[in-house]
Amino acid sequence: MDVLKIPNLLLPAGKDLSAWAVVACDQFTSDGEYWRNLKAFVGDKPSALNLIYPEIYLGHDTEERIARINENMYSYLRQGMFRGMRGLVLVERTTQSGTRTGIVLAVDLEEYSYEKGSHTLIRSTEETIAERIPPRVQIRQNAPIELPHIMLLYDDRDGRVLSSVKRGKTLYDFDLNMGGGHVVGSRIENGEEVLSAMYSLADMSECMQKYGESDRLLFVVGDGNHSLAAAKVCWDNLKNSLTPEERTSHPARYALVEAVNIHDKALRFEPIHRLVKTDKPDLFVKYLQLGGEGKAVVAVDGRRGAVHFPLNIPEGIRALDKYIAQFIAKHGGEVDYIHGDGELKALSREGIGIMLPAISKDDLFRLVIQGGNLPRKTFSMGDGNEKRYYIEAKAIK
Repeated sequence: MDVLKIPNLLLPAGKDLSAWAVVACDQFTSDGEYWRNLKAFVGDKPSALNLIYPEIYLGHDTEERIARINENMYSYLRQGMFRGMRGLVLVERTTQSGTRTGIVLAVDLEEYSYEKGSHTLIRSTEETIAERIPPRVQIRQNAPIELPHIMLLYDDRDGRVLSSVKRGKTLYDFDLNMGGGHVVGSRIENGEEVLSAMYSLADMSECMQKYGESDRLLFVVGDGNHSLAAAKVCWDNLKNSLTPEERTSHPARYALVEAVNIHDKALRFEPIHRLVKTDKPDLFVKYLQLGGEGKAVVAVDGRRGAVHFPLNIPEGIRALDKYIAQFIAKHGGEVDYIHGDGELKALSREGIGIMLPAISKDDLFRLVIQGGNLPRKTFSMGDGNEKRYYIEAKAIK
């Protein structure tokens, strides 16, 4: 069974794609104004906003929201809001970081695992939080289609994959809303050749050559791990009810993703900061002692100061998250995860902002191969407005 697959895509058929495409559901989770402004911009136009569950609203009318999302999906299909196409898509996304190039394809969920220490070809990069999976499972188990914000990373310093691409006709070309930049999607004419170039990377990766690892690794998850985990759970729940023949070709076995070269110059690794909302900020800061030769920045009510932080950034994040959890358990409060220095600084008036250092993207494959999953929310690929926007869809029933 092929790990990579050329998908049967569902592309938006409407003319106003700027209203259709919206940012990943797990962004701007403390910024209600962002989502209110987006809803006002979309209005009554067909939009992926009506097909997703922004995480800022988790816990608010959950059952009703999920039922409405599923109904909207069926309604859009009935109304002809999609046009079909079999093929890979070359996605060129221009933001403040430059132009990032990805490839939309489907991957076999049998070769993905979010368990630490797994040896599958597709692996998560961070710890998966069990409580974040059920809402996504609830949506997906009754959904006829999926829209991905999943981005997988592959290790191709020499650019073999993209140099093999034969660009076809332009499928979409438009400005993204809410400061998301510009995106162009083109059909890839030689899909099988491009997939072959990707397969070869599992045996040629720099990490395997440098560190002598025996297991093969093709992709690590850059964004959307909990959505991919939900897809895996749904597939595992479904496959035992299928015949062996049905299992090999069922559309739910494959998840739609965008694959990006980790060495893409426009792919920036940014830290994901912590915002602790508490009425005891002085007490929190007083006992925050992580040690180490590195530095992190603590912001309280707009004021900033440096604290010691371990040079081993994943270990430092584990220690910080443990301290935050213990503090909240004893004194109350809550924690949120913030993308972007500016957003954290603005939100620090609501609590304590801990501005973390970033890991190097050149270390990511090594860290996953050697140590398995990183702590949750260790890194982000660019700022919130650079995250993947929902454009393409695929049937899963």
